[in-house]
Amino acid sequence: MDGPRHDLPEADALTRPYWEAAARGRLLIRRCGACRRAHHYPREFCPHCWSEEVAWEEASGRAALYTWSAVHHNDLPPFAGRVPYLAAVVDLAEGPRMMTELVDCPADTVRAGMPLEVAFRDGIPVFRAAPGAVSSTDR
Repeated sequence: MDGPRHDLPEADALTRPYWEAAARGRLLIRRCGACRRAHHYPREFCPHCWSEEVAWEEASGRAALYTWSAVHHNDLPPFAGRVPYLAAVVDLAEGPRMMTELVDCPADTVRAGMPLEVAFRDGIPVFRAAPGAVSSTDR
């Protein structure tokens, strides 16, 4: 079916580098040159010290699961065709928290703090369990 993609936000001048990098399998975050703290979502200023001295950097792609929720009903496109799915908030290794989706991870193996790695689905960063994060006793 042709038409607009409902799951990709419309990029603007600020977010275009983020979405272009994601389309190439790279996760970008912003880092402040004044206080050196990283942040996500992209902003033109640092949310910690308000400096405008911020720049893009590539994130490691490593994260730890902060919280999650299994979604069994969502009528909004494109989510209706994806239920059930695991909506999540992760702590990136660089410090910021990020809303995302857990993929390739059975819901009964998910636990707070589990190590994750970034993956990309149709140009959108999602996360999955890092190698060795789910043991055979978790299943």
